[in-house]
Amino acid sequence: MQTVIALGFFDGVHLGHGDLLRRTAELARERDWRALALTFDRSPGKDGRLLTTVDDRVRLMRALYGIRDVAVLPFTEEFMGQSWDAFLESLVRDYEAAWLVCGWDYRFGFRGEGTPALLRGWCEARGLGCDVIPARAIDGITVSSTRIKALVEAGDVETAALYYGHPHTLSGIVQSGRHLGHKLGFPTANLLPSPDLVLPKDGVYAVRGTADGKSWNGVCNVGTNPTVDGKRRTVETWLSGFAGELYGKTLTVDFYCRLRDERRFESLEALKEEIFRNQAQAEAYFHQHPAR
Repeated sequence: MQTVIALGFFDGVHLGHGDLLRRTAELARERDWRALALTFDRSPGKDGRLLTTVDDRVRLMRALYGIRDVAVLPFTEEFMGQSWDAFLESLVRDYEAAWLVCGWDYRFGFRGEGTPALLRGWCEARGLGCDVIPARAIDGITVSSTRIKALVEAGDVETAALYYGHPHTLSGIVQSGRHLGHKLGFPTANLLPSPDLVLPKDGVYAVRGTADGKSWNGVCNVGTNPTVDGKRRTVETWLSGFAGELYGKTLTVDFYCRLRDERRFESLEALKEEIFRNQAQAEAYFHQHPAR
């Protein structure tokens, strides 16, 4: 089947990516073709840090923009050495590409020599369709993964969500921890994110957690838990009203609002009191801002 292909990396699946993915789905619907997005198994950029895992990237593209098919390509030395036109030829050969959609700043091929202008000319010469999507800006600031990384690292997840078009999200397999929260009355689900993932600034956040198709409001601590002399940076979430077992299951945590800095408390009882206060703050936040 002929295919409309969205070209990019799509880290974070932000509003700029959304314009590109929406156009891809629209073109495919109009022609009764397949819509496909290409991404990679690791970052093609020099930074190397990611806003989203591959699984979250795929999930967001499907849920928000209706892109059912996503091809995750291995970003190998061989791939990086491929010329820009050889890469485009492979899209026709391997995916039956009939229309290509990219962003205004898209680069591809060896040393990033491929540009939107070259892509457009290549497509025209072969009778293929091509759309180049312009930049999306908010208050004069271009929406970009780089901008969002800075906001997330500063703990400003609310502003980051304006650029994303959705909350900052993190998914992972729930790990067994110290069980301290359970003893104190607020059992937490612990995630140990990959070191290449950008995490919100250490602190406590109002979040929404989802597992097995069900969601709960909650509070999440990002950091090392200094009150109990923690060493490793973790993401620990208490889901209000949840009763059950999550170990070994996939939990998705959406960050909505920063409540406070992480800090050391004089006692476990003081920590417990503060966590319950934060839980009440989170519930008040979601009462005023119902999670969608």
